[in-house]
Amino acid sequence: MNTIVADGVLRVSGPDRWLATGPGGGFRTAPAAYNVSVPEGFDRTDLDSYVTERRERAGFEREGPALLTGVDLGHARGARAGPVTVVATAGLSNPAALRMDPDAAASDDEAGATTADRETGTVNLLVGTTRALDRGALATLLATAVEAKTATLQSLTGFTGTTSDAVVVGCHRDGESADFAGSGTPVGAATRACVRDAVRASLDSRYTDREIPGDVADADHGVRTDQRATVFEPTDRE
Repeated sequence: MNTIVADGVLRVSGPDRWLATGPGGGFRTAPAAYNVSVPEGFDRTDLDSYVTERRERAGFEREGPALLTGVDLGHARGARAGPVTVVATAGLSNPAALRMDPDAAASDDEAGATTADRETGTVNLLVGTTRALDRGALATLLATAVEAKTATLQSLTGFTGTTSDAVVVGCHRDGESADFAGSGTPVGAATRACVRDAVRASLDSRYTDREIPGDVADADHGVRTDQRATVFEPTDRE
């Protein structure tokens, strides 16, 4: 997977079949994918038009799925292992916390508290493999990447992610075929290692340990999931 950055736009190319989360996501055939850094106070809602404007201004003519981030692309970091390459941008101004005991929420831990000025953030991943994956395996690759991102952030920050994380995964349609992309496969194992190391490197480029929010209340924005679901046991028949 090749990477180029110009005018606040990161282009990755090589894969030609993609699966993206976020607005305008889904399965797509395209020669490239993008990560676009947006300015502070960004409020555009015509996202497709905005991405096209930014892509063309940066000199990238080829269309493809795109992610948006408040992180400056000077903090983008990549990692390669085996048939996989991952590029990550990571920011923590809007962390998402999932309590295992929602009833233990502290009264002073409220979302929306602010600290000193902090760069905006989200965690975006662009994942590419030289293998050929069908739609199911490509969806599994996305799940593998998200799982690795969650494990990495949980270990390094205590958060499972941010409120706006997004992922694009891609493969080569004419590459060597791989039927599976879970964590026990060569593609999945390489993806887990690349995601971990790329996310860690991007965080290291932006934060010291003391600058990482200790809780949602320490961040500029964020959410904490305190609600409980109703648990049930499936029945044998209707």
